[in-house]
Amino acid sequence: MGQDQTKQQIEKGLHLYQSNQTEKALRVWMRVLEKSADPAGRFRVLGCLITAHAEMGRYKDMLKFAVVQIDTARELEDPDYLTESYLNLARSNEKLCEFQKTISYCKTCLNMQGTAVSLQLNGQVSLSMGNAFLGLSIFQKALECFEKALRYAHNNDDKMLECRVCCSLGNFYAQIKDYEKALFFPCKAAELVNDYGKGWSLKYRAMSQYHMAVAYRKLGRLADAMDCCEESMKIALQHGDRPLQALCLLCFADIHRSRKDVQTAFPRYDSSMSIMTEIGNRLGLIQVLLGVTKCWMIQKELDKALESIEKAQELAEGLGNKLGLLKLHCLCERIYRTKGQQQELRDHVVKFHECVEEMELYCGMCGESIGEKNNQLQALPCSHFFHLKCLQTNGTRGCPNCRRLSVKPGYV
Repeated sequence: MGQDQTKQQIEKGLHLYQSNQTEKALRVWMRVLEKSADPAGRFRVLGCLITAHAEMGRYKDMLKFAVVQIDTARELEDPDYLTESYLNLARSNEKLCEFQKTISYCKTCLNMQGTAVSLQLNGQVSLSMGNAFLGLSIFQKALECFEKALRYAHNNDDKMLECRVCCSLGNFYAQIKDYEKALFFPCKAAELVNDYGKGWSLKYRAMSQYHMAVAYRKLGRLADAMDCCEESMKIALQHGDRPLQALCLLCFADIHRSRKDVQTAFPRYDSSMSIMTEIGNRLGLIQVLLGVTKCWMIQKELDKALESIEKAQELAEGLGNKLGLLKLHCLCERIYRTKGQQQELRDHVVKFHECVEEMELYCGMCGESIGEKNNQLQALPCSHFFHLKCLQTNGTRGCPNCRRLSVKPGYV
């Protein structure tokens, strides 16, 4: 298959894919991969296969094609191709919750600075790295990466990237419980979709609606949460987007749990868990198990709650997800207090505080914890964040956290 024919077949596959004929598109692209002698064409078709498998939640296949793409990039001996292929390898590992590998591949991308094309990918690299740091609950570095990605998006007038970063920032602030910002950023993403997204994939609309739904639920605006989640789910079903379907089912379950409708929540958690297991979203599974635990606690089935906690703890330890562990210790503390088991209660109180210290989840001004309840937060240029009211009350001449870190211990 020559260069022109390769190009035609790739375009044919894209047309089928955009018409929701995904399996036909995959067959066309696989034929190109088998028969094309054009390395640049093979590189491009591998990019199409990587994107398609990402959206279907077939993350192991996504990773497999990303590895082949790196070999093709080396054959082409072009730094731009190599940077793009390493970014796809980073994104594949991010989807599979291999966060340390993601960070390592992202750093490789940033060290391979080639031409202007490579520089344009830096925003996507920073976004992927930010998502990985967030998965590991390293909040300052996550925020630093998201802010870098946002700067790249503004400098290159890349509205799609800006939309994706806004959704990640919504997720970031939802995790540390600044629910005002958790809603602001996906609303901003939804505005970008409305203003610029006529030719975009509908996944951008679905993504912003899902993150709005999460923030609305956290704020107790359950009807708004349900409306946004239903819109997101509708698009996810139309496009066969399994990862988003799993997240929407989790959100629906959380909404029903917030309404104390445990019987309706359980089957939705089960459906979400089934898809999360199928696609390999272990971070999502932790969230599902946290929701299931809370349902058992509402029903006062404390031993069943502890069983769910045990499964979630194994996953959180395996991923290095410190925030998940903190939440689990907090739930254990409540359960053992109810059961009157003092030794177990003390153990989990100690572990909870160790997690808070490790993640620096406290305000460097007032010393109170961050992420315990809904609070307005403000980040300084160094990406350390504090209670907004503390910054307004005390002001700051530099970051107290950075000052503390710069004081080196003396040697005796």
